[in-house]
Order: sequence, then C-alpha cells, then structure tokens
Amino acid sequence: MQSILLVILGGGLGAGARHLVGLATLRLFGPGFPVGTLAVNILGSLAMGLFIGWMAKSDMGGLQSLRLFFATGLLGGFTTFSSFSLDTAFLWQRGEAVLAMGYVLGSVVLSISAVFAGLMIMRHTLS
Repeated sequence: MQSILLVILGGGLGAGARHLVGLATLRLFGPGFPVGTLAVNILGSLAMGLFIGWMAKSDMGGLQSLRLFFATGLLGGFTTFSSFSLDTAFLWQRGEAVLAMGYVLGSVVLSISAVFAGLMIMRHTLS
C-alpha cells in the first residue's frame, strides 16, 4: 500500500508540474507549436537520466521507495516520455541497437496511429 501511495503522490506532483510548464510555455510562445510538450519530454528525459545515473553511481539502487516516488511517480506524471527514453537507453546499452530502434519507431508510429484511430472511432460514434 505504501508503494502505490508514493507513486500516486509523485504522479500528482508531476502532473501538476506538467500543467504549469504547459501554461508557462503557452503564454511565452503561443499555441502554434507544442513547446510545452517538447519541453517536458526533454526535461523529463534529462531528469530520468540524471536520477537513475545518480542512483546507480551512489549505490542507491536499493531504495525502491525513492525510485517509485521520483521515477515512476513524479517523472511518470510529468512525462511518460522519460520512461520511454530510459527503456530505449537500456536496450541500446545492452547492445540491442536494432531492438532499440524498433522500439522507438514502433512506439512513435503505433502511438500516433492509435491517436488517429481513437479520433476516427469517436468521430464516427458521435456523428
């Protein structure tokens, strides 16, 4: 039960931070390009790399509660792109470059296709 509460708390804080970044970038740059999404994806991925690298280097890998709160919760709520980026990095570092590139291509193409599919389904359902 403590694990799920840590993820929920971190996720709520991360989602709130994502919302604030979105509002700030909308005010600064306008609605013409998704600067907010790009910003949270890049910042979240950088933070994930720094955090996991710090945990590994400082032998903090055993602190499951810290990882659950920060990596799964906070960064997961801020952007799931950070998890995607970490998964890709792990595949690459294991020497599975083809699998990593397949994961990247598949994730992007299939996720965008899924958005279009959902939009089409709802347009036909609601019309």
